Amino acid sequence: MRSVQVKLPSQARKLISLSLAPVKQSLRVRKAWHRFRSSLWAYKQLTQEKTSASDSIESIVLYPCIWDATSVTPIEPTYFYQDSWAFDLVVKAKPRSHVDIGSHHKYVALLSKVVPLTMVDLRPLSLEMKSIKFVQGTILGLPFPDSSIESLSSLCVIEHIGLGRYGDPLDPLGSLKACNELARVIKPGGNLYISVPIEDNPKTYFNAHRSFNEDLFLSQFSHFTVQDKAYIYGENFTNQKRSCFGIGCYHLTK
Repeated sequence: MRSVQVKLPSQARKLISLSLAPVKQSLRVRKAWHRFRSSLWAYKQLTQEKTSASDSIESIVLYPCIWDATSVTPIEPTYFYQDSWAFDLVVKAKPRSHVDIGSHHKYVALLSKVVPLTMVDLRPLSLEMKSIKFVQGTILGLPFPDSSIESLSSLCVIEHIGLGRYGDPLDPLGSLKACNELARVIKPGGNLYISVPIEDNPKTYFNAHRSFNEDLFLSQFSHFTVQDKAYIYGENFTNQKRSCFGIGCYHLTK
Protein backbone atom coordinates (compact mmCIF):
# COMPACT_ATOMS: atom_id res chain seq x y z
CA MET A 1 0.00 0.00 0.00
CA ARG A 2 1.46 3.31 -1.06
CA SER A 3 1.73 6.13 1.46
CA VAL A 4 -0.02 9.37 0.60
CA GLN A 5 1.82 12.63 1.16
CA VAL A 6 -0.36 15.56 2.10
CA LYS A 7 1.01 19.06 1.59
CA LEU A 8 -0.57 21.75 3.72
CA PRO A 9 -0.77 25.38 2.59
CA SER A 10 1.49 27.73 4.53
CA GLN A 11 -1.52 29.41 6.16
CA ALA A 12 -2.77 26.05 7.42
CA ARG A 13 0.65 25.23 8.83
CA LYS A 14 0.67 28.54 10.66
CA LEU A 15 -2.78 27.89 12.15
CA ILE A 16 -1.73 24.43 13.32
CA SER A 17 1.45 25.84 14.83
CA LEU A 18 -0.54 28.52 16.68
CA SER A 19 -3.03 25.96 17.98
CA LEU A 20 -0.20 23.77 19.30
CA ALA A 21 1.65 26.68 20.97
CA PRO A 22 -0.27 26.43 24.30
CA VAL A 23 0.37 22.67 24.43
CA LYS A 24 4.10 23.17 23.80
CA GLN A 25 4.25 25.89 26.45
CA SER A 26 2.47 23.63 28.96
CA LEU A 27 4.98 20.85 28.30
CA ARG A 28 7.88 23.30 28.74
CA VAL A 29 6.48 24.45 32.08
CA ARG A 30 5.99 20.88 33.32
CA LYS A 31 9.49 19.91 32.24
CA ALA A 32 11.02 22.98 33.91
CA TRP A 33 9.22 22.36 37.21
CA HIS A 34 10.16 18.68 37.12
CA ARG A 35 13.81 19.67 36.76
CA PHE A 36 13.50 22.11 39.66
CA ARG A 37 11.93 19.53 41.98
CA SER A 38 14.50 16.90 41.01
CA SER A 39 17.36 19.35 41.60
CA LEU A 40 15.92 20.37 44.97
CA TRP A 41 15.65 16.76 46.13
CA ALA A 42 19.19 15.97 44.92
CA TYR A 43 20.59 19.08 46.61
CA LYS A 44 18.96 18.15 49.93
CA GLN A 45 20.44 14.66 49.67
CA LEU A 46 23.89 16.06 48.98
CA THR A 47 23.58 18.48 51.89
CA GLN A 48 22.80 15.64 54.28
CA GLU A 49 25.65 13.51 52.93
CA LYS A 50 28.28 16.25 52.92
CA THR A 51 27.38 17.79 56.29
CA SER A 52 28.27 16.16 59.58
CA ALA A 53 25.98 16.25 62.58
CA SER A 54 28.20 18.86 64.25
CA ASP A 55 27.98 21.25 61.30
CA SER A 56 25.27 23.85 61.10
CA ILE A 57 22.74 23.07 58.37
CA GLU A 58 22.08 25.90 55.93
CA SER A 59 18.55 27.17 55.67
CA ILE A 60 17.01 26.52 52.24
CA VAL A 61 14.61 29.15 50.95
CA LEU A 62 12.76 28.30 47.76
CA TYR A 63 13.46 30.84 45.02
CA PRO A 64 12.64 29.00 41.76
CA CYS A 65 14.52 30.10 38.63
CA ILE A 66 13.23 27.61 36.10
CA TRP A 67 14.11 29.22 32.76
CA ASP A 68 17.84 29.86 33.13
CA ALA A 69 19.23 26.41 32.24
CA THR A 70 19.68 27.28 28.57
CA SER A 71 22.26 25.89 26.16
CA VAL A 72 23.48 29.43 25.36
CA THR A 73 23.30 32.76 27.15
CA PRO A 74 20.35 34.61 25.55
CA ILE A 75 21.09 38.14 24.33
CA GLU A 76 18.80 40.84 22.92
CA PRO A 77 20.69 41.57 19.67
CA THR A 78 19.71 45.18 18.97
CA TYR A 79 21.18 46.76 22.10
CA PHE A 80 24.06 44.27 22.20
CA TYR A 81 25.26 45.28 18.74
CA GLN A 82 24.26 48.94 18.39
CA ASP A 83 25.48 49.99 21.83
CA SER A 84 28.89 48.33 21.39
CA TRP A 85 29.12 49.83 17.87
CA ALA A 86 28.48 53.36 19.12
CA PHE A 87 30.62 52.95 22.25
CA ASP A 88 33.61 51.90 20.17
CA LEU A 89 33.29 54.84 17.77
CA VAL A 90 32.81 57.44 20.50
CA VAL A 91 35.79 56.20 22.51
CA LYS A 92 38.02 56.14 19.42
CA ALA A 93 36.99 59.71 18.52
CA LYS A 94 38.11 60.95 21.99
CA PRO A 95 35.68 63.88 22.31
CA ARG A 96 36.18 66.40 25.09
CA SER A 97 32.56 65.74 26.11
CA HIS A 98 29.60 63.76 24.84
CA VAL A 99 25.82 64.21 24.89
CA ASP A 100 23.37 61.34 24.71
CA ILE A 101 19.67 61.70 23.98
CA GLY A 102 17.53 58.90 25.39
CA SER A 103 19.70 55.85 24.65
CA HIS A 104 19.80 52.72 26.80
CA HIS A 105 20.88 53.44 30.38
CA LYS A 106 23.57 50.71 30.41
CA TYR A 107 25.26 52.20 27.34
CA VAL A 108 25.11 55.66 28.91
CA ALA A 109 26.46 54.45 32.26
CA LEU A 110 29.47 52.69 30.73
CA LEU A 111 30.25 55.54 28.32
CA SER A 112 30.12 58.04 31.20
CA LYS A 113 33.10 56.26 32.76
CA VAL A 114 35.40 57.08 29.84
CA VAL A 115 34.15 60.48 28.61
CA PRO A 116 32.41 63.41 30.37
CA LEU A 117 28.75 62.80 29.55
CA THR A 118 25.44 64.66 29.67
CA MET A 119 22.25 62.67 29.20
CA VAL A 120 18.97 64.25 28.10
CA ASP A 121 15.76 62.26 28.40
CA LEU A 122 12.05 62.86 28.77
CA ARG A 123 11.94 60.76 31.94
CA PRO A 124 14.49 60.97 34.77
CA LEU A 125 16.58 57.87 35.50
CA SER A 126 15.40 56.01 38.60
CA LEU A 127 19.02 55.71 39.79
CA GLU A 128 21.75 58.33 39.99
CA MET A 129 25.38 58.01 38.92
CA LYS A 130 27.95 60.72 39.62
CA SER A 131 29.53 60.35 36.19
CA ILE A 132 26.21 61.08 34.43
CA LYS A 133 25.04 64.68 34.26
CA PHE A 134 21.30 64.23 33.70
CA VAL A 135 19.11 66.93 32.15
CA GLN A 136 15.38 66.34 31.82
CA GLY A 137 14.23 67.46 28.42
CA THR A 138 12.89 66.50 25.03
CA ILE A 139 14.54 65.73 21.72
CA LEU A 140 12.01 68.12 20.17
CA GLY A 141 13.53 71.05 22.06
CA LEU A 142 17.09 70.27 23.14
CA PRO A 143 18.55 72.63 25.75
CA PHE A 144 21.59 73.52 23.63
CA PRO A 145 22.45 76.42 21.30
CA ASP A 146 22.77 75.94 17.55
CA SER A 147 25.97 74.20 16.38
CA SER A 148 27.26 73.66 19.91
CA ILE A 149 27.65 69.89 20.40
CA GLU A 150 30.87 68.09 19.47
CA SER A 151 29.66 64.52 19.95
CA LEU A 152 26.10 63.21 20.30
CA SER A 153 24.38 59.82 20.27
CA SER A 154 20.71 58.88 20.16
CA LEU A 155 20.23 55.15 19.66
CA CYS A 156 16.82 53.72 18.78
CA VAL A 157 15.08 56.91 19.94
CA ILE A 158 13.96 58.85 16.87
CA GLU A 159 11.44 56.18 15.78
CA HIS A 160 9.42 56.55 19.01
CA ILE A 161 8.88 60.30 18.94
CA GLY A 162 5.24 61.38 18.67
CA LEU A 163 3.63 57.97 19.26
CA GLY A 164 2.88 58.53 22.94
CA ARG A 165 4.54 55.31 24.06
CA TYR A 166 6.67 57.01 26.69
CA GLY A 167 4.22 59.72 27.66
CA ASP A 168 5.27 62.16 24.94
CA PRO A 169 2.64 64.15 22.99
CA LEU A 170 1.19 62.56 19.86
CA ASP A 171 2.73 64.04 16.72
CA PRO A 172 2.77 62.40 13.26
CA LEU A 173 5.81 64.55 12.43
CA GLY A 174 7.64 63.74 15.65
CA SER A 175 10.50 61.79 14.08
CA LEU A 176 11.09 64.44 11.41
CA LYS A 177 11.21 67.17 14.06
CA ALA A 178 13.64 65.09 16.14
CA CYS A 179 15.99 64.77 13.15
CA ASN A 180 15.88 68.52 12.57
CA GLU A 181 16.69 69.18 16.23
CA LEU A 182 19.65 66.81 16.25
CA ALA A 183 20.99 68.42 13.08
CA ARG A 184 20.57 71.87 14.65
CA VAL A 185 22.74 71.30 17.72
CA ILE A 186 25.71 69.48 16.13
CA LYS A 187 28.64 71.80 15.46
CA PRO A 188 30.55 71.75 12.15
CA GLY A 189 32.93 68.81 12.27
CA GLY A 190 30.89 67.21 15.07
CA ASN A 191 29.90 63.56 15.25
CA LEU A 192 26.37 62.17 15.38
CA TYR A 193 25.69 58.49 16.19
CA ILE A 194 22.11 57.35 15.57
CA SER A 195 20.16 54.16 14.92
CA VAL A 196 16.62 53.55 13.70
CA PRO A 197 14.50 50.71 12.30
CA ILE A 198 14.69 50.56 8.50
CA GLU A 199 12.94 48.71 5.67
CA ASP A 200 12.23 49.51 2.03
CA ASN A 201 8.62 50.55 2.69
CA PRO A 202 8.39 52.74 5.81
CA LYS A 203 5.64 52.03 8.31
CA THR A 204 4.25 53.17 11.66
CA TYR A 205 3.91 50.29 14.10
CA PHE A 206 1.60 52.15 16.47
CA ASN A 207 2.38 52.77 19.22
CA ALA A 208 5.71 50.94 19.34
CA HIS A 209 7.85 52.68 16.73
CA ARG A 210 8.22 53.77 13.13
CA SER A 211 10.43 52.30 10.44
CA PHE A 212 12.15 54.35 7.74
CA ASN A 213 13.40 54.02 4.21
CA GLU A 214 17.15 54.54 4.57
CA ASP A 215 17.55 57.03 1.71
CA LEU A 216 14.62 59.14 2.86
CA PHE A 217 15.83 59.05 6.45
CA LEU A 218 19.38 60.12 5.64
CA SER A 219 18.02 62.92 3.45
CA GLN A 220 16.99 64.61 6.72
CA PHE A 221 20.73 65.05 7.35
CA SER A 222 21.65 66.46 3.96
CA HIS A 223 24.42 68.64 5.43
CA PHE A 224 26.12 65.62 7.00
CA THR A 225 28.59 63.09 5.63
CA VAL A 226 28.02 59.39 6.31
CA GLN A 227 31.15 57.99 7.91
CA ASP A 228 29.88 54.53 8.77
CA LYS A 229 26.83 52.31 8.23
CA ALA A 230 26.05 49.06 10.02
CA TYR A 231 22.93 46.92 10.15
CA ILE A 232 21.26 44.50 12.54
CA TYR A 233 19.02 41.82 11.04
CA GLY A 234 17.77 39.44 13.69
CA GLU A 235 20.94 38.08 15.29
CA ASN A 236 23.25 39.23 12.47
CA PHE A 237 25.41 42.37 12.56
CA THR A 238 26.59 43.30 9.07
CA ASN A 239 27.73 46.10 6.78
CA GLN A 240 25.45 44.83 4.01
CA LYS A 241 21.99 46.40 3.74
CA ARG A 242 18.99 44.13 3.07
CA SER A 243 15.45 44.94 1.97
CA CYS A 244 13.78 43.41 5.05
CA PHE A 245 13.14 45.00 8.45
CA GLY A 246 16.27 45.71 10.45
CA ILE A 247 18.13 48.34 12.45
CA GLY A 248 20.35 50.84 10.68
CA CYS A 249 23.29 52.32 12.62
CA TYR A 250 24.77 55.55 11.24
CA HIS A 251 27.81 57.63 12.10
CA LEU A 252 27.45 61.08 10.55
CA THR A 253 29.67 64.15 10.63
CA LYS A 254 28.51 67.69 9.97
